[in-house]
Amino acid sequence: MPQTPHVERHFTGSEIVRDVVIGMSDGLTVPFALAAGLSGIAHSTAIVITGGLAEIAAGSIAMGLGGYLAARSDAEHYASEREREQREVNTMPEKETEEVEEVFLAYGLEKGQSAFLANALRQRPEAWIDFMMRFELGLENPNPKRALTSALTIGLSYIGGGMIPLTPYMLVPKPETALGFSVVFTLAALLIFGYVKGRFTGARPFHSALQTALIGGLAAATAYGLSKVISK
Repeated sequence: MPQTPHVERHFTGSEIVRDVVIGMSDGLTVPFALAAGLSGIAHSTAIVITGGLAEIAAGSIAMGLGGYLAARSDAEHYASEREREQREVNTMPEKETEEVEEVFLAYGLEKGQSAFLANALRQRPEAWIDFMMRFELGLENPNPKRALTSALTIGLSYIGGGMIPLTPYMLVPKPETALGFSVVFTLAALLIFGYVKGRFTGARPFHSALQTALIGGLAAATAYGLSKVISK
């Protein structure tokens, strides 16, 4: 009797999603708080728009550069650890073979099975090193294009998020009125973003949505309140 093929569906875009989450969450929150703060003292939306655009430009560059440097650091760390593992395989192969056996033993295999698999893997030096990098050190070979991709993803996500709270100030002439629209649009965006983030990361979507909106709302309310107090 024919059986329906088993098709596994796994989410494989975790790095891209992580970068979008980093850029979008800060892009929604920081410009939102800045615009709210400026609304408390500004008599024209031009001031809010200018300050907001400057912050978005600086923030996207800083966040993108941070993502680039982090990815480069991961790649350099992997290369360094792989070089060290290569030296150990060449200079102390018996010790490295024992470490492979220990990995298999940790997965519940018997001593004889572990020794057999370790010796079989030893016959393929590159695969041996790959195995040690992944299962002993827990390191995956990073994508060589990861640094640039991460920088662009984080930077563009920051810009996209930052334009949401700033757009009402470009359409409404009075800062206080624009702030009201900005609050509505941004909180809605934070709720949607938090829900989607929760779905992708495995967290409770509604809890993630409320938490994200609460953090963004508190940041904006604090900035607005401080601007009112300072301006008095």
